[in-house]
Amino acid sequence: MTAKKRVGIIFGGRSGEHAVSLMSAQSVIDALDRAKYEIIPIGITPDGRWLTGDAMHALTSGQTDTAQPATLLPDPQTTGLLALPSPDQAALAPISELDVVFPVMHGTYGEDGTIQGLLELANIPYVGAGVVGSAVGMDKAIFKGIMHAHNLPILPWRLVTKRQWHTDPSAVITALEASLPYPLFTKPANLGSSVGVSKATNQAQLKAGLDEAFHFDRRVVVEQGINNPRELEVAVLGNEDPQASIVGEIRPKRDFYDYVAKYVSDDSDLLIPAPITDEMSATIRQMAIDAYLAIDCAGLGRADMLLDPESGKLYVNEINTIPGFTRISMYPKLWDASGLPYTQLLDRLLTLAIERHQTKQAQQTTYQLDK
Repeated sequence: MTAKKRVGIIFGGRSGEHAVSLMSAQSVIDALDRAKYEIIPIGITPDGRWLTGDAMHALTSGQTDTAQPATLLPDPQTTGLLALPSPDQAALAPISELDVVFPVMHGTYGEDGTIQGLLELANIPYVGAGVVGSAVGMDKAIFKGIMHAHNLPILPWRLVTKRQWHTDPSAVITALEASLPYPLFTKPANLGSSVGVSKATNQAQLKAGLDEAFHFDRRVVVEQGINNPRELEVAVLGNEDPQASIVGEIRPKRDFYDYVAKYVSDDSDLLIPAPITDEMSATIRQMAIDAYLAIDCAGLGRADMLLDPESGKLYVNEINTIPGFTRISMYPKLWDASGLPYTQLLDRLLTLAIERHQTKQAQQTTYQLDK
């Protein structure tokens, strides 16, 4: 009988998307095949403490003393979760070895390459993009630079730093209005799930949107909007030879597809497949794969596109390297509609993580000069 693989599910974290992470992780935990996998829950509190045991209950209830404090060392000789010392325990104690980790963490300290760096140091296979792909996918400004370098279409945009905004807000507003027409979107450079994102159609809204975005990041992207854009999404799956799902479309009832529309309200229309031509679908799917490979993504990613209904032009908006993973999230829904159900999708992601790790293990990490 084949031994079950021990899967560490990491969720929560120090992020504005903490609550979204809990919802995604619970869906993953519920769907994993218990005949194949032993699940090791690893919850991270909003202030950064690691917990295991009944970590999900601890984070959702706020009763963190009901879970076991734990840690993971950046030591490849200790590829397991360790219990933190207690008053009657003098040293770290092993809890469980980890065969593979699924970081179901959205936003900062989870989707930005930081947790991936720890897992690289610990030499543990993990689902999703590596340090570079995660960091670039997370940073909207750097992502746009990469898209431009690869001749992939993006909307006009500008970067504003908190120092610039606090030093001379009038100069910032003047420069933005001189170079970008309304409507404008203000977005924290390093956050997702539309947290801190605002739409501005006038100067007062632009100022308010910048103030809101700077609550979450020291760098803010200000992007030219499109009047009544069509929001198209593609789920990408794979490592060196990624595949794209069918194309879906989101038609929000709200002003745009914000946090409430994604996770609170169910009044947005999700059209799967999107009502577009086969030619347009093929173009979008290839563009999604090109963007995915351009940032060295791996495992999974959801590519978000914008279609200008007036000009017919397509634009790459972003790639989410750890997209929402509830059963009603677009990433799993797109694959389900493409013939890959949720539970099988999870199997595939874990397999891809292990395959990528095995490939990296075959690489030489030391070098010695011939004497």
